[in-house]
Amino acid sequence: MEIKWISHACFQITAGSDVVYTDPYEVPAGMPRATVILVSHDHYDHAEERSIASVKADSTVVVCPKTCTGKLAKLEPRGMDPGEEIDIGGMKISAVPAYTFPGKPFHPKANKWNGYVVEIQGKKLYHAGDCDIMDDMKDLAAMAIDVAMLPVGNKGFTMDFADAAKAVGYIKPKIMVPMHDWDQDLAPLAAMVAKEAPGVKVEVLKGRSLTL
Repeated sequence: MEIKWISHACFQITAGSDVVYTDPYEVPAGMPRATVILVSHDHYDHAEERSIASVKADSTVVVCPKTCTGKLAKLEPRGMDPGEEIDIGGMKISAVPAYTFPGKPFHPKANKWNGYVVEIQGKKLYHAGDCDIMDDMKDLAAMAIDVAMLPVGNKGFTMDFADAAKAVGYIKPKIMVPMHDWDQDLAPLAAMVAKEAPGVKVEVLKGRSLTL
């Protein structure tokens, strides 16, 4: 299995013949077509129409929050609320909450937007969407997450480094992959994670991919 960061919160996950994209944005031309596309919410930088079109095949299943199915209707998406699970060709997908604090107006809990846990080839991958540190993340510790992809960039939209490091302590994954970082130096983040969650590896996927 290979996890490749593309941009922002967009990753390509390749596992055998399955290809999963998360939050498509700035996807280069010529990328492989998707088995599944996971959209955490309908902001343009997480559900870019051009990027989705470039990797969507007739057989591709697009998954998004139920609250986003109207805006994304032409993609014929499969809607999920947080707490729901589906199986797509043996790939188990669980929708989990993704929201930010009340003082950050862009991702309110009432929108019922999603993060996702994807179980594929015996591995569990968590893509957090856009969120702050949440008590809901503590429930993920029991799921034995292999890789957690977490937003870290702050700027009024998501967690900052300190809260992202604490979130890693809640989730207890084997590996943490930062995303949505606004091109910041991530060395301080790695140091914070080492303090909050000793033993969790931080893998920065700019210019490289992660093989599991």
